[in-house]
Amino acid sequence: MFHRIGQFVVKRAWWVILAWIVAAVAIVATAPKLTAQSDASDFLPRHYESIRAAEVQQQAFPANFTPSATVFFERTDGAPLDEADKATMAKVVKGLTDKKVKFVEQLTPVTAETTSKDGKYAFSMVGMEKGAAYKPEAGDSAKELREEAKKLAEGSALKVQLGGKAAENLDQKDSGELANLLIGVGTIVIIMLTLGIIFRSPIIALLPVISVFVYSMVANGLIGYAVKAFGLKADNSVSAILIIVLFGVGTDYFLFLMFRYRERLRAGDNRKDAVANAVGRVGEAITSAAGAVIVAFSVLLLSSLGMFKAMGPSLAIAVAVTAIASVTLVPAILSLIPEKVLFWPSKAWQNEPKNARFAVLGETVKRRPLMVALVSGGLLLAFSAAAFGYKGTFDLAAGSMPKTKESMVVQDTWMKAFSAGAADPSHVYLTAKDGAKLDLASLESYAAALGHVGGVDHVGAKPKLSQDGATADFTVMLKDGPSTNKAIDTVTDLREVAHASAPAGTEALVGGQTSVCKDINTAMARDYSLVFPIAALLIMVILGLLLRSAVAPWYLMVAVGLGFTATIGATSLMFQHVQGESGLMFMLPMLIYLFVVAIGTDYNILMIARLREEAAEGHSPREAAALAVKHGGPTVAAAGFILAGTFGTMLLAGNIFFSEIGFSVAFGIIVSAFVMSMFFTPALTALLGKRAWWPGHAALPGHEAELSLDKQPEPAGRH
Repeated sequence: MFHRIGQFVVKRAWWVILAWIVAAVAIVATAPKLTAQSDASDFLPRHYESIRAAEVQQQAFPANFTPSATVFFERTDGAPLDEADKATMAKVVKGLTDKKVKFVEQLTPVTAETTSKDGKYAFSMVGMEKGAAYKPEAGDSAKELREEAKKLAEGSALKVQLGGKAAENLDQKDSGELANLLIGVGTIVIIMLTLGIIFRSPIIALLPVISVFVYSMVANGLIGYAVKAFGLKADNSVSAILIIVLFGVGTDYFLFLMFRYRERLRAGDNRKDAVANAVGRVGEAITSAAGAVIVAFSVLLLSSLGMFKAMGPSLAIAVAVTAIASVTLVPAILSLIPEKVLFWPSKAWQNEPKNARFAVLGETVKRRPLMVALVSGGLLLAFSAAAFGYKGTFDLAAGSMPKTKESMVVQDTWMKAFSAGAADPSHVYLTAKDGAKLDLASLESYAAALGHVGGVDHVGAKPKLSQDGATADFTVMLKDGPSTNKAIDTVTDLREVAHASAPAGTEALVGGQTSVCKDINTAMARDYSLVFPIAALLIMVILGLLLRSAVAPWYLMVAVGLGFTATIGATSLMFQHVQGESGLMFMLPMLIYLFVVAIGTDYNILMIARLREEAAEGHSPREAAALAVKHGGPTVAAAGFILAGTFGTMLLAGNIFFSEIGFSVAFGIIVSAFVMSMFFTPALTALLGKRAWWPGHAALPGHEAELSLDKQPEPAGRH
């Protein structure tokens, strides 16, 4: 089938290119614009306790003041605030109120309760319209508040800064735009430099970059349609990840095709026959590899969290477009460029290289497959053991921007000046089930029970009652920051006590940011137990269909699983032990799954497909392994290096979250390419021999005959 696709493309190359350009222009012109969603609670299903608590709060206390931002005051000399400072603070609060900034409904005055015990810090809370803090336009409001507050304080001894959700979202946006620029430029530079070194041709170095620009427009437009059609939520990190997926995977598939195209030219094919036969040879591997990635991404639709429900389909669409372009647009372009122009100024493409290094590696696998399997497998197991030390953290704002950003400086100072949990207190809502009024006499003892929970600093002196008297709101200050693991543990205990101590006929729900983090943690555990097994099963089906084997998919998935755990372990060692972070971002294991399990499978597929091809040519299992490493090794090495390098550019972003993604995925890709695909998989296959291809071991299939453009397709060969 892929030989026929290759012939069609090279015969109608200009029409294929024109079709892609027309599609890109039409889709870009009509596709809806993607917007980011940053409200963590909006990603959770409605049945989780934190969301139910939020619904109770909206119904029973609709006028509750939930600060969207905080105007934070301190003296520039670090001294306690004096009377002149208090007058300036009042001036700032009044000035911001009179400014009537969009979305802003009120600012609270600075009082003794909003001043630190040492008198050095104070704050005013900014109330915005419901949900406004998470709207993209709120960034302009936060920026105006920040700039106007500083102007109003000019000439005084006060330093005024803006913190809170709206400010964090503004700083995240600014940081994200810079990160995207650095990642995009870094990715392109790495791709062009690596391809230039490999092929010694500026045209080949530019070709995948130009191609990706064309079909990335198609992918982004289709993603916009999907997000709008299915009401998906987009997280701030998707755009940066999408850049890397399009360029990284696109370059991988370009290399798969380019190495085979050069191989066919060296075998004596003319340009168009070489392109058609290259598509015929690697089209199935590209499609299967893309299919495995698409399946792995699409299974995220089963996730409990909206961020992954959006990310999975978005990345699946991007990979699908990339795969289609790799067997249509890219071959069409190659077929139109004369070989001497394409490979200029190098002439090395005309001669078959000895591939001495990879030939040596192949011979090592051939002669000592057991030793190679034990060493490579042992290395994976050693790093996997460190995965038991993994800890997740939930402060996404702090992790996704530099600590020098103003909102982060405010957050750090706040936690030192006030109770760490005061930044975002938890709330316990006690509601009478039958709609009757609560028994006020029981509320004092209930509050006392909540206050005895370990990790609780104190409970508000008097709960707030709803107008109908059926619901009480207990404000609970925790000792630890709202997004810390200690706070989440405290909320776990708080929920148990709140539920168990609730008076007869009442229901208790614990809400607040820490409760949201607790539920996200629970949802992630549920997703891991559901998404991973289903994705593994579907990928195994794809591998089985590609290889016509019921045996090979099993050990291939074991290898991929070890690669996943080894990556978690190595990342835990790097960030938790070497850099001293309290843990890794909670979503990192899922992202490692996306890129190490899904994309890393590409290299296993390419190598195992080459192994099967060599076995089909009549080579012994060990000889097939040696030849697969010799001929497939350069492709896997180049592709793995480029993809690891593109993800490594995320280390330039300047924040912990992207640094963790960059390091972990780069490490995982290196493991997939240089440990699993180059050694572990070929060695196991050599050890298993023909049993690896059962039930097709008795008559391994051959390949379709190479096609020339002036010939009709030959009858199906051995299958």
